[in-house]
Amino acid sequence: MVSQNNENGKISVSTGVYTDIAGTAASNCFGVKGMVARSVSDGLYHLLRKESMSKGVRVEFHEDETISVDLHIMVDCGVNLSAVGASIISEVRYVVEKCTGTKVRAVNVYIDSMMEG
Repeated sequence: MVSQNNENGKISVSTGVYTDIAGTAASNCFGVKGMVARSVSDGLYHLLRKESMSKGVRVEFHEDETISVDLHIMVDCGVNLSAVGASIISEVRYVVEKCTGTKVRAVNVYIDSMMEG
């Protein structure tokens, strides 16, 4: 959780807010099918529904009040992976900083799976 103080009081932003914002921003990028999580039972990556999308996002808080975001995604087959990754990094950093005022130290994109069509 990140807290910010100003003359009017204190604002605390929970981890869930960051994971929801980052997951939504990444999912809206071209070529991204959605967030994924690895199944314990079969070891395969499964596409997450919108309501559980945050399971594919990990947020780490740093002492200097910055955050790092790890995203596990599934992409469309045939897309340029480096272009999709760069787009996600840029979009997630911009949206998280704009919505929360928290500086993003790093966005790490893990492409865990590809899907046809």
